Amino acid sequence: MVRVIGIDPGTATTGWGVVESKNGALTSIDFGCIKTTPKQPKEERLLVIYESLLAVIKDTTPEVMAIEMIFFNANVKTALSVGQARGVCLLTAAMSGLTAYDYNTTEVKSVIAGYGRAEKSEVAKSVTELLHLAETPKPDDVTDALAIAATHIIKTQKALSV
Repeated sequence: MVRVIGIDPGTATTGWGVVESKNGALTSIDFGCIKTTPKQPKEERLLVIYESLLAVIKDTTPEVMAIEMIFFNANVKTALSVGQARGVCLLTAAMSGLTAYDYNTTEVKSVIAGYGRAEKSEVAKSVTELLHLAETPKPDDVTDALAIAATHIIKTQKALSV
């Protein structure tokens, strides 16, 4: 059995999803998002992400973290902001004793939807089916976080079976 928290980092919205593998079956334990507003000072936004994520980790007891890597964005301001949120998430993992594993978007799409350039809707549909969810989680950040967690489990299981 393994339990993974997947993270889709962002300053405005950080999606998280906890997925467990038991006897080869994937199950969603819990999921949600951490929201901040542009009106808050940047350091306060990062503190909200830290405190909220720390509480989620304590409540759901994952063994590892899987987190989306930053892709190089034409909008430098956005990339820096996401990088700050990602750094806070990695710090939270370290302070919680979790090892963090990085996954890029193409890798997640390939594992979950079978195609590295799959549309968000295809990934959402695949996550919903894979985790036997009654409906697709919203917003997309949550679906992406669940996909990242599931990717880590699937890739780890494949590596162990070789």
